[in-house]
Amino acid sequence: MPTNKELERTGTVVEALPNIMFRVQIDGEQEPILTYLSGKMRLHRIRVLVGDRVSLELEPYGGKARIVKRL
Repeated sequence: MPTNKELERTGTVVEALPNIMFRVQIDGEQEPILTYLSGKMRLHRIRVLVGDRVSLELEPYGGKARIVKRL
């Protein structure tokens, strides 16, 4: 199982989708990945807009990633 450091990445929001979902271009990757906001960001109503730099946590089994911080 990968450690937490290996699953943390940074990227740029490319597209805002319905239901608090986003497409994020990860630094050094070609394909954008589908992401969602973490619970703390929803709770504190932190807005994420297209063009923002964000910190992500990738799921170890693939699928979606979670936006944990706006940089």
